[in-house]
Parts: sequence; C-alpha cells; structure tokens
Amino acid sequence: MTVYPLVLHLGRWPLIGNFDLTGYGVMMMVAFLMAGWAIQLQLQRRQLNAEYAADIVMAAVIGGLLGAKLWYVALTGESPFHRGGFVWYGGFLGGTAGILALGWLKRVPVRFTLDLCAAPLALGYALGRVGCFLVNDDYGIPSSLPWAMKFPQGLPPTTAAELTALHVHLPAGTPPDQLFAVHPTEIYETVAMLLVFWWLWRAREHPLGTGWLAAGYLMLGGLERFLVEFLRAKDDRVLGPFTLAQATSGCLMLVGVYLLNRWRGADTSGAEVAKALAPRPVASSAGG
Repeated sequence: MTVYPLVLHLGRWPLIGNFDLTGYGVMMMVAFLMAGWAIQLQLQRRQLNAEYAADIVMAAVIGGLLGAKLWYVALTGESPFHRGGFVWYGGFLGGTAGILALGWLKRVPVRFTLDLCAAPLALGYALGRVGCFLVNDDYGIPSSLPWAMKFPQGLPPTTAAELTALHVHLPAGTPPDQLFAVHPTEIYETVAMLLVFWWLWRAREHPLGTGWLAAGYLMLGGLERFLVEFLRAKDDRVLGPFTLAQATSGCLMLVGVYLLNRWRGADTSGAEVAKALAPRPVASSAGG
C-alpha cells in the first residue's frame, strides 16, 4: 500500500504567501478539542467550573507546541519552521509545565489537575498520532506484513537512502531510491492509546485516591512508547539498541510507580478543589 501526505492547499494569502494546512495540523486541533471536551465532561459531572477545561487546553496548546518544537530543534538542529518537526515528549513536558503553572495560579491541587487530564491526554495522544500518519511521519522499520505501507513523500520518504540514514540495516547493494514498505507505527500507537483511554475513562470512579489515574497514564503510556520504539525507524539510539524516547519512557514509568504509591489512599483536598473551581453564578437579568 502506498500512502501520500494529506495537505490542503488554501491558496496564497496576503503577507503569508502560499498557505497549506496539513493533516497533522487538523488532527492536532481535533486532539486538543476532544481532550478539552473530555475534561469539561468530568468538571460538569462534579459540578465544578467547566471553564477550567478551556484554560487547561490553552495552557497545554501553548506549552505543548513550544516544548515539542524546542525539543525537535535541540535534537536535530533544523529550522523551527520545518514541516512537521514536533517531538511528543517535548510537547508532553511543555504541556505539563503549562498546565501545572495554570493550576498553581488558580490554586487547584496538583493531584486533582493531573488526574483530570490523565484519560483526555491518552485520547489526545491517540488522535495526534493519526496526524503523524497523515503527514507520513514517525513510521517504522521495513516490513513484509500485509498492512505495511510505503511513504514516497514521507518525513522523510521510505527510500533505502533515507532509511539507511535512520540506521535501518538493509541488504548490501540496495539501490538508494528503492522504496520500502514499513510498519505504520503511528496506527499501532493510535490503537494502543485508545485502549489506554478506554481503561482510564472507565476507571475514573476509583477507590485508590486522587492522582492514581495520572500515575497509571505515566506507566501505561510510557510502556506503550517503550515497546513501539523497537519497531520505529530512528537515528537516536543513544543507549545501544534503545532510543532517547525509550530512556524517557523508562523514567516516566518509574515516576508513575512512585506516584502510584505516594498518592494511594484518600485525598483531603476536596474543599480546596471546590473553592478554586466553584461554578460561577449565572447573572440574572431584571424584567421590566
């Protein structure tokens, strides 16, 4: 199967020039909107101020996009205006920093905010990986499986020359322009993280204490990324066969285990949450 990137050409705009909208951009927008909607549902169910969901999304967008781009530039040295060019863990750390800063300003307990975002984050990640697939980025190593895909215009294309540059071992004498079918690891991650979202969403009403959903996300999300990296075409295998993303995943899983044990049990910040996120009264208009 041969797949090409989804790019919407929206014409030439004043002061901007040619303006294109990629599938990645579309799915990033969908991911943030759906995650925000899931957060809003939880706030409404607890009869708290649902506007906090929009605040979280805005903080995550600013922090996440900035962190993802800065991480990419630091790793590759390429221009920040390169098509694609976002790294998930940079976005995760930047978005987390933005959300925690927002919670601190609004005096919302950290455990509550992280728990609120756990399942929506898994949903957003799954949808974001669809965007990676639509721009033919973050694919895997060559495969002969029936669902393996060729990306002739990928980031980069799945040619022998580009795959070799990503430290993929190919038979000697392979023509550099030969196109290979590869694992669509973006789709693997989408399916895996939708399952994580389903489990976390069903486990919202839990007896283990506020914060354990966030710890569960760190463990499950970290494990998913650690495993899929073995199939990824990557040039950042800094620890033998392990990539930088796997090293980061391992750290996040350890943090998840630590938080799961630390936050196990009752949470006494209910009054603090209720005060910080009290619904705003609806102004009534006087009749004449």
